[in-house]
Amino acid sequence: MKASYRTFLLVSVAALLPLTPAVAQNASPAEENGDTNEIIVTANKREENLNKVGLTITAISGQELAQRKLTSLEDVTSIVPGLTFTQSASNTPILTLRGVGFNDTSLGVYPAVTVYSDQMPIVFPAMALHSAYDLERVEVLKGPQGTLFGQNSTGGAINYIAAKPTDTFKAGADISYGRFNSIEANGFISGPLSDSIRGRLAFNGFHMDDWQKSYTRNATNGKQSHIASRLILDVDASESLKLSFNVNGWKDKSQPQAPQFFAIHEFERDSPDLGAATLPINDALRNAYSPNLCGLTSAQLCYPFAPQNSRFADWTGTARDPETAVQIPGGGASNPATARDTDFTQFGDRRFLQGSMRADLEMGGGLTLTSLTSYADFKQDQALDADGTALVSYNSTQAIGRIKSFNQELRVANDPASSFRWILGANYEDSKTHENQNIRYFANGNYTAGSFYINSSGNIVNQKIRNYAFFANTEYAVADALTLKAAVRYTNSRNRNFNIGYTNPNGNVDKLFNLLGGLSGNPFTPIRPEQQYTLNTAPTGVPDGVTILSSTFPGLGVPGIPFEAILKEDNISWRVGLDYQASPDVLIYANVSRGYKAGSFPTLAAAAYQAVLPVTQESVTAYEAGVKASLLDRKVQLNMAGFYYDYKDKQVRGKFADPVFGLLDLLVNIPKSKITGFEADVTVRPTRGLTLTGSMTYLDSEIREFTGFDIFGGISFPNYIIGGGNLNQRDLSGSPIPYTPKFSSAFNVDYRHEGSGGTPFIGFTVNNRSKQDSNIGASSTPFPVGPRFNIQAGLGDRPYVIRGYSTVDGRLGYESADNGWRIFVWGKNIFNKYYLNAISTVGNNSVRYTGRPATYGVTLGFNLN
Repeated sequence: MKASYRTFLLVSVAALLPLTPAVAQNASPAEENGDTNEIIVTANKREENLNKVGLTITAISGQELAQRKLTSLEDVTSIVPGLTFTQSASNTPILTLRGVGFNDTSLGVYPAVTVYSDQMPIVFPAMALHSAYDLERVEVLKGPQGTLFGQNSTGGAINYIAAKPTDTFKAGADISYGRFNSIEANGFISGPLSDSIRGRLAFNGFHMDDWQKSYTRNATNGKQSHIASRLILDVDASESLKLSFNVNGWKDKSQPQAPQFFAIHEFERDSPDLGAATLPINDALRNAYSPNLCGLTSAQLCYPFAPQNSRFADWTGTARDPETAVQIPGGGASNPATARDTDFTQFGDRRFLQGSMRADLEMGGGLTLTSLTSYADFKQDQALDADGTALVSYNSTQAIGRIKSFNQELRVANDPASSFRWILGANYEDSKTHENQNIRYFANGNYTAGSFYINSSGNIVNQKIRNYAFFANTEYAVADALTLKAAVRYTNSRNRNFNIGYTNPNGNVDKLFNLLGGLSGNPFTPIRPEQQYTLNTAPTGVPDGVTILSSTFPGLGVPGIPFEAILKEDNISWRVGLDYQASPDVLIYANVSRGYKAGSFPTLAAAAYQAVLPVTQESVTAYEAGVKASLLDRKVQLNMAGFYYDYKDKQVRGKFADPVFGLLDLLVNIPKSKITGFEADVTVRPTRGLTLTGSMTYLDSEIREFTGFDIFGGISFPNYIIGGGNLNQRDLSGSPIPYTPKFSSAFNVDYRHEGSGGTPFIGFTVNNRSKQDSNIGASSTPFPVGPRFNIQAGLGDRPYVIRGYSTVDGRLGYESADNGWRIFVWGKNIFNKYYLNAISTVGNNSVRYTGRPATYGVTLGFNLN
């Protein structure tokens, strides 16, 4: 497989090279005109000079992305201060911008930071993984977005601008080889197909061998393998009608990253019995850490912790599986001696396909009608090991998902050169999501005699989501230097959710829940394997806008009735502001805006309905003022902004101690939070060929009002009560918002020595992040003390705070005089800094997700225009 994949990439590149090789990037219109200081953006859905737009925007050109070897969503976030990329246990990316994000890992939830490709929404986070190739630029819009773009968002928006078809024939390719036997190829062909049709075909392919190593046995993990392509056709249907068709997609068969195990937290069960003979752990490992605990309770408590090295982690290979045991006839049990080994190895298989059409019709009188139509289809099938050990403590052996999303926008705009500019429009979304997760857990505190040795359960979540909105945006130049702005949007959303927590043969959950259902005193038909098990309880604190259809069934407290509910919401987002052009080179702006993010349901198999209630919509009211200044004959570009966010009903994935399954996730709203911040970036070109860039973001976030469960779901309380509900909660006001470093910054140096014989170039980038909380209350919750709590030495009593770190990237190369070819060496995290981008609690385990170790390589690119 490895050899055939590399052969495909090499053949693809070789096929393109004779045609006219090139680095797959296009310069912006300003760059083609020789003005490299001017960047064109489309934040207001029309092309404008970045320095004339009164919004805080980070714009990264396609040329810069190629030179810095930024080829993924995670790479792009690393150079945008205030933007944080977080890995998750379900392999779904989480983006947080200026402290505004949503740390839910479900497949079908809306993000707080939305992603677009040429203004077409990439609706759900997992769909946005492989779009950063053959780009003209990337725009990161900071602050609430929703008045102009198709999805409401409270954090911001990332807009990928794809390189467009050209009027003349161009083609090109580049190929890279690097550490871990990685190979990457990019290519494109672009040009006219007729007098009225232009096309561009681009592709990206990547393969890398395993980069993670097990620290308990001879095994590796982390193979990366994906391919992506995009076809764009621009059609001049008539003088007044322009059409653009875009078909893009990707396929990813990469292995999910394995986390590092660093802490164990079991709360008391009746009689722990993990069956040592079934555990894939030898005597040497059993006694490697805290041997006094090994004889006391479960093997988890003596499992060795991961070294603090980014390459080392652990995961399950094969293990003796109680689910494979043969049933004893008439006994309702199974014979453990007949259990067989099962392969629990991680794998990934995801694919995404999107088709879209943009139509622009000039209607006369300066009016333009624009239609944006898109349909996206996403599938996944993967197996995940979330507990960081070779034990089957919390393994998702099946994580199947499907998303189908249709989006339509219509808008009318007048002449952008008018002193009064306006846009009126509407958009509509129809999305369907499906998730099917199967969780295995026979090496933790759930696997006890009192719990019937439960070891396997699943969860199916189906959603039907419908949104429609109407919006208006206006700008009025009241004077040559002063422009007033106002925008408004009404959004109506409906989400119908169907949640089934199901049992599995020999998983024994049906036996346990038949017992629990009998305690209710209500009659019910006993459930069998592969049927719904969640108890039909009457949840408390049902949010406004939620209608629980399941509650109409009689017989509360019994298993067998799926959870079904509808969440209906609407809101009005808005923005007002002014732009003052103090001089031709200085813009001062101020904005007040409010944005919303729709509520959502969790993907969670829980004991009762209470845990599967949704969070309702959140809102951010943002007050912001800034300045953009070109100084010293445009040798210096300075941008600054200060802001204050009033954050209401923040959505977050918290924790609670389920009386049956132990520590589980729970979606909650935080009533009140605030974020105060400041940003600045400066670009200096002191001499020809030398560019210095520095940027920083300061964030002071605080949860102002919230009483809820801490990281451990309240089990760390001295007076903890199983199933005690609110008795196990505490006041978490004053805590910072998770994944919000107080300081983040980046410093970049690029030097090009242009001469008659060619251009050598060199550059390096330093990225910095200060410490940040990974969970609510991480900096104020000490790690519990007790015989069933164990933590890696040296981490202190606040191990859920992610320490600050700095990484350094570099590149050195040469470009021919005619720009016909280029070769350069590059490195990312070249000093091999060990750092974390996420910490989570999964079942009885706490795990950390590391950043990548040092990677380096060489890239050869060709172009001919």
